[in-house]
Amino acid sequence: MLSSTAPVRHAGRWLVPALSLAYLLFSYLLIGFRPEQLVLVGLCNACYFLSATTRRFITGFSIFVVFWILYDYMRAFPNYAYRAVDVAQIYFTEKRLFGIAQQGQVLTPNEFWLRHHQPWLDVLCGVFYLCWVPIPLAFAGYLFFTNRRLFFAFALTFLLVNILGFIIYYLHPAAPPWYVQEHGLAFQPLTMGSTAGLARFDSFFGVSVFKGIYAKNANVFAAMPSLHSAYPVIVLFYAVKNRMGLFNGVFLTIMLGIWFAAVYTSHHYVLDVLAGITVALMGIFIIRLLLAKSRLFNRFVDSFWQATA
Repeated sequence: MLSSTAPVRHAGRWLVPALSLAYLLFSYLLIGFRPEQLVLVGLCNACYFLSATTRRFITGFSIFVVFWILYDYMRAFPNYAYRAVDVAQIYFTEKRLFGIAQQGQVLTPNEFWLRHHQPWLDVLCGVFYLCWVPIPLAFAGYLFFTNRRLFFAFALTFLLVNILGFIIYYLHPAAPPWYVQEHGLAFQPLTMGSTAGLARFDSFFGVSVFKGIYAKNANVFAAMPSLHSAYPVIVLFYAVKNRMGLFNGVFLTIMLGIWFAAVYTSHHYVLDVLAGITVALMGIFIIRLLLAKSRLFNRFVDSFWQATA
């Protein structure tokens, strides 16, 4: 064990700080300085050098660090600069497929709930929406300490689903429902993020939780697919694979809650949710196929496994 981990530890003494410095410098040049960058670097270095256990942990979670960096760097390359943004077409398609007739009008589900929102639903949907990143990360942490190989399958699926989602963002930039509610059907670049229906959660508790989150939104015109809706699908699939019993019911409830909250709060159309589910299933299928058919991919997974053993 000592002989196999010593070279990695020795290389890490200079490699991890060097990568950290390169990341900070590149980030400064690309998107400017952000306090979160120092937090990420500090956390990664602290975990790597603190102990053997934390070093193995951050090595495994480097997959999630890659996701965070890719997402952050999208700020430098707004998708609306490369393709026309879909504002009207997705709105009218949503209305045609899922419209709700009321008082002589046809409303999108978002417009329906905007008229019929309730305080208890505002709170419930806010709670569900707060789960969309913490639950996958907590589940990943659980798998890391209990089922290391399934952890890597889950983490790589998570990364792949995000990459697929990012690609679609650039191929088909799409405005969220709240954009139409606040700005109409005309495209306006440089639009700032909005808390939309989640503002009611902040108002109910007198906090700025979602305001703080959506003020840092990397790309407003990245509503389809809904990665909010994709993440709980991945969690539920691997929870079932891990035979987690009653927790499967908990994850199922959270998944359905996030899907509903995405529409209720006007952050996503039903079409976005369905696209997110589809991307999640695609990512799961591709990773499962690679694990079943590709020796090279299995060797790659095994190398990560050994680095964290």
